[in-house]
This record gives sequence, structure tokens and C-alpha cells, in this order.
Amino acid sequence: MLGYTLKRLLTLIPTLLVASILIFLFVHLIPGDPASILLGDSATPEEIASLSAHMGLDRPLWQQYLVWFKNVLHGDFGQSIFFKTPVLEVIADGAETSICLALMTMFWIVLIGIPVGIVSASFHGSWVDQITSGGAMLLASIPTFWLGLYLILIFSVGLGWFPSSGFPSISDEGGLSNLRYLILPSLTLAAPNAALIVRLVRASMLDVSREDHVRTARAKGLHPARVSIKHVFRNALIAVAAAFGFTFAALVSEAVVTETVFSLPGIGRLVVQSILRRDYPVIQGVILLIVLLYLVINLLVDLAYARLDPRVSLQ
Repeated sequence: MLGYTLKRLLTLIPTLLVASILIFLFVHLIPGDPASILLGDSATPEEIASLSAHMGLDRPLWQQYLVWFKNVLHGDFGQSIFFKTPVLEVIADGAETSICLALMTMFWIVLIGIPVGIVSASFHGSWVDQITSGGAMLLASIPTFWLGLYLILIFSVGLGWFPSSGFPSISDEGGLSNLRYLILPSLTLAAPNAALIVRLVRASMLDVSREDHVRTARAKGLHPARVSIKHVFRNALIAVAAAFGFTFAALVSEAVVTETVFSLPGIGRLVVQSILRRDYPVIQGVILLIVLLYLVINLLVDLAYARLDPRVSLQ
């Protein structure tokens, strides 16, 4: 497994190189000029040209890319045009919110999705299965912005149990108690994702339940609950592991709507705001790190396969 891991890590290098080129080109194809946006509509062409030269935007694209990529290799993602601070510091401020939100959302997904999926598969075809499957489809079809607004209306405005917006840093006053700001956003994100996990667990368990070793376990007279957990769910978990990995990555990078509804300073909202500001260094840095996150999670999922199923051979 060590040899396979090292081989996969080496393949990350050309993948990140190609990704960095595509990211750089696509970002610079965005209409608009950062210099003109920073200076405003009253700026003269001379002022815009002077600021563009100061930021190095007047150079050919290939020269700008080489300078940027060389700095990235040294851990320097540049300086934000809008915030006037290093890009990594800007990303770190949003990463805390996004990672905490993703972890809390994954907690709800595991807490809801796996047990309900097991129950649905265990009572396949019964009224329990119909209710759980119908509920999962309903949750999967509800828009997150609609659900988020109603959660705010009920639990923040009506009952006053949870804050409706914002997220103070864990390092600020309040510490871990500040996580209460993420309860409603995490439930909003968890609803559609937990519904998909319910459907995936149910489908995977039904596939595994038709295999010979499961029929043998039932023929031996083992308790149905033991058959469902030890023989069916354990093997079905292999397919679910990939879904968990990529769901976490998506929650970190794609929770733009939820972050906007709850006014959370996360990565998704940062990318949207940076695009509107034409903050090239921040856009490039965030997207490159998201690509790296997906590659690492893909590797971890492949390694998890070998742990969950000894029959899987990593070549």
C-alpha cells in the first residue's frame, strides 16, 4: 500500500500543473479589469494603465503565469488585490467557517442518513420503506435557500433558539460555543445530502443482500439485525465511502447559497465575491487548493477501499 500511495502522490504533480494552467487561463478570461474596478468609474485611462503596470497585469499571460506558479511552489499565493493581504491569510479566514460547517454537516448526514438507510433496506417493500424513501426524495428536492429561510424564521425569529447569521471565530470569545451559529446552516446543507446518502445506503444494501454469503448467513439462522449490520451494511459501506469523501469536499467548496443566506464568511462566498471584484490571486489560490482537496480525498477514498474490503487490490 505504501508503494501505491507514493505512486499516486507523484501523479498529483502533473495533475496540479495542468490544473494550474487551466485555472490561470480561465480566471484571466473573466471580463473586466481589476485596476478599473479598484479605481472606480471616475478613473482616467492613464491611472488604470499605471495601476495595471504596478500589479503586473500589463505583461503577457505566459509571463504572469510563470511568476505566479513560481511563487506558488514557494508557498506564496500572492497578495489579494482587494484585501491587500496575503492570499493564504484571506483563504484561512474563510476556511475555518467552511471546514467547521462541513464537519458539522457530515455529523448530521451520518447521524441521519446511515440509520435511516439501514432501516429502509431492512424493511424493503414495506410501509416503513415507502415512508423513508418518500421522505428522502422530499428532502432532496427542497431548495436549500428555501429551507434555510424557514429554519431562520422558525428557530431564530420565532423561538429564538439559534443565531440567524454570522459565525464568530472559535478563537474569539465564546470558543466552541460559537458553533451554535452553524447548527441551522449545517441542517440546511445536511437535508438534501442526507437524503442522497439514505438512497445510496438503501440501494447498496439491497445489492449486497442478494449475494451468496448473505443468503448463507440467513440460512444459518443468524438474527436479521446481525445479518443486516455485519454482512450487508459492512460490504455496502464500500460504495458509501466514496460518497462521503466527495460530499465533504463539495460542502467545503460549494456551499455558496447557504453561506449567503446565513451570511457566513466561508470559501464559497469568498470565491463569488472575489470574482465580482476581479481579485485574480484569491480566485486562483482558492480554486487550486480545492483541486488539491479533491485529489487528496480521492486518494484517501481509494485507500479506504482496501481497508474496508480486503479483496480490493491496490496496484
